[in-house]
Amino acid sequence: MTPTEIESLFATPEGYRFARWSRPIVPVVFGVDDQSLGVLKSAIEATVFAAGHRMAETDPELGANLMMFFLRDWQELAALDNLDRMIPALDTLLPKLEAEDALQYRTFRFSPDGGIQACFVFLRMAGDLADQPAAELGLEQAVKSVLLWGQGAFADRSPLARPEGGDAVLRADIAALLRAAYDPVMPVAAEDASHALRLAARLQVSGG
Repeated sequence: MTPTEIESLFATPEGYRFARWSRPIVPVVFGVDDQSLGVLKSAIEATVFAAGHRMAETDPELGANLMMFFLRDWQELAALDNLDRMIPALDTLLPKLEAEDALQYRTFRFSPDGGIQACFVFLRMAGDLADQPAAELGLEQAVKSVLLWGQGAFADRSPLARPEGGDAVLRADIAALLRAAYDPVMPVAAEDASHALRLAARLQVSGG
């Protein structure tokens, strides 16, 4: 993966922006049955460990800091207690999601050091999203939640690969990029595109 390709993955309208988790990840999943819950949490765990990061049983400030909500329609958000405390301007967000016929929405909260403190993921189970196997869905959502990617990062190509006749797995280049991003020598946050050069250098060192 070239520095230019890496830079494009973290491009925003305001410029380059990168962030990774600065604390252990504590996931909680709402709106699924017990069987799907186990599959989804296993996919999250596999992604976190692939990145070389950590998980924990509880977050000292938030209890859980990676929250995934599975919904039938966006109006279900309005019925969730205290959600407006986690998601600013919820009353204006809901009409926007409905008007766009959106299937997913993700928002982050950040620590003073710029690292990811919390992530909230909302998935409306319709269309292509509803057809994805739980393991594949969990893997894809975990990848999208362990780093602050640019809006167009996976617009043209999924972060997953599906070996012929096998289950979906992380693309090798994305797995290598996750490991480079979580290398202890790398910063938890960056807003200079030179950071992409450093990531590319880490990929070369690791052979990714």
